[in-house]
Amino acid sequence: MIELNQVSLQRGQKFLLDHADLRIHPGQHVGLIGANGSGKSSLFQMLLGNLGADTGHCLVPGQWRVAHMAQEIENTQQNALDHVLDGDTELRRLQALLKTCEGEALATAYADMEHIDGYTAESRALQLLSGLGFAPGDETKLVSDFSGGWRIRLNLAQALMCPSDLLLLDEPTNHLDLDTTLWLEQWLKRYPGTLVLISHDRDFLDAVVDRIVNVEAQKLVLYQGNYSAYERQKAERLAQQQVAFEKQQERISEIENFVRRFRAKATKAKQAQSRLKELERMETIAPAHIDSPFHFEIPCFEKVSTPLVGLQQANIGYAGRTIFQNLNLALLPGARIGLLGFNGAGKSTLVKALTEELVPTSGDRIAGEHLRIGYFAQHQLQALDLDATPALHLQRLSPSASEQEIRNFLGGFGFHGDLALATVRPFSGGEKARLALAIIAWQKPNLLLLDEPTNHLDLEMRHALTVALQAFEGAVVVVSHDRHLLRNTVEEFWLVHQGRVEIFDGDLDAYHQWAQVTLQTSLSTRTQQTAEDGDAKVDRKVQRQQAAAQREKLKPLTQKLKKIEQEMEKLQSRLSAVETLMGDADLYLSENKEKMQKLLKEQGELKGALEHAELQWLEISEALEQASV
Repeated sequence: MIELNQVSLQRGQKFLLDHADLRIHPGQHVGLIGANGSGKSSLFQMLLGNLGADTGHCLVPGQWRVAHMAQEIENTQQNALDHVLDGDTELRRLQALLKTCEGEALATAYADMEHIDGYTAESRALQLLSGLGFAPGDETKLVSDFSGGWRIRLNLAQALMCPSDLLLLDEPTNHLDLDTTLWLEQWLKRYPGTLVLISHDRDFLDAVVDRIVNVEAQKLVLYQGNYSAYERQKAERLAQQQVAFEKQQERISEIENFVRRFRAKATKAKQAQSRLKELERMETIAPAHIDSPFHFEIPCFEKVSTPLVGLQQANIGYAGRTIFQNLNLALLPGARIGLLGFNGAGKSTLVKALTEELVPTSGDRIAGEHLRIGYFAQHQLQALDLDATPALHLQRLSPSASEQEIRNFLGGFGFHGDLALATVRPFSGGEKARLALAIIAWQKPNLLLLDEPTNHLDLEMRHALTVALQAFEGAVVVVSHDRHLLRNTVEEFWLVHQGRVEIFDGDLDAYHQWAQVTLQTSLSTRTQQTAEDGDAKVDRKVQRQQAAAQREKLKPLTQKLKKIEQEMEKLQSRLSAVETLMGDADLYLSENKEKMQKLLKEQGELKGALEHAELQWLEISEALEQASV
């Protein structure tokens, strides 16, 4: 059990924790939340043993194996696979031992290697890399060849590779897309150890954790249940206060107006109902955010053009690689669109083409006369003037605006008092992201193009952004792995896949199912269901033709399945033979060390190959089942 007794932690003149208590029992999955700067990362360092308490005690069982996601990579000259395997320190210890020891120690090392399933380690590491979005062949690349975001994914894979009793993850989804976020969610749900997770993704927290610890007023307050349960408990407490109750009614009125807007505009019953349920739930949790420091609006430019912007017969890509060919689309005033698609499908590329940051290699981008774009992407943070203040950023855009007007506006984004007049350079990633959003809002766009706007934003700021986008009267296009933001701010989804952009007729749950099927079957395009139920009779000749066509269609899969089954039989037969040879006691004598190592290596390779074949068999079987429907 993890136990904090009367722990105090001070940074400068500020107390992060003041005589705080907390108990986390084995196997619990805990979400750690709190405002930026409240001490969450410092608490992680205490649990890792890298930071001591000023008073009190922080106790973690000494026998527990602890894994955590590092924020930096020291050795960038090793390949990706070796970096991930380094996460299993016992594996690496035994591998080194097998090269040097002899006799009884050697036999013990072999047994230990078998016990930790060390001979399938590479196969397991490759599965982690695949789940986190790495392409086949990436495992051989040097770590230095990957960008910063992909290096963070490698660190995450390394943490997951480590057999652990306690897993500490600090914002693991920040550099993930929606699909890899969903994969990680499923992995963590199966994790048997104790998990402490810092995240600002409420849907992710809801799916993964069973406790919430909130850093409140220098205390660690434990709530039973997931994040939604925490919100309800906190809302019930705050709703008892008259001031909070009055503010709650204002928020509910805003949300009800948005619900009415959806009812008036929704054309797809399934999507409309999904969003209405989410919005109705927001009414009950609104009080949990009454004390949020963020309350702002995004004013919309009063003039619009129809369409706002469009692409006609546009070819779009980079450096000789065309991602979209002959693309035709138009964004109308008031459109609210979420872009879905796998990593690398071209979602960010499409957004850049709409902003004119990426000019089509052929075809046209047509912009309306009154188009005013508010564009948010991660590189906008690097474009900030680090030596200027938040107030100066806005003053440059509107020289005639008064200082008080600017400071009032910035206050809604959390830049109160002296912070509005502080230089940007020491700002955190979250503060820079808030400033970038404030600059966008100040310019009164009529089209918002948002590419992962919630990265670095805490839960309260995400909630405020969601409410502001609901009230925004202009058009919105969003790329985000934050499902709560998508559910509550967009009215339809566009699927970006295989060089095409098309309307996705379904909600986020339907997209998750589509993505799983598409990945499992390795289909190049989404399966289109064209058959319709009806009373019309099909003659027997047509039925026979359809059955023959179906058999022909399935023939490659059935042949491949049969071939894999034959391969599995051969592998299993050889593995049994090897393990029979390894049963010879004389084999563990020092003079037979080389022979034993060869057999162990072959055993590991056979097990890995057999596991890989079994995975292929499952994938093809599922593909056959899907294709047979």
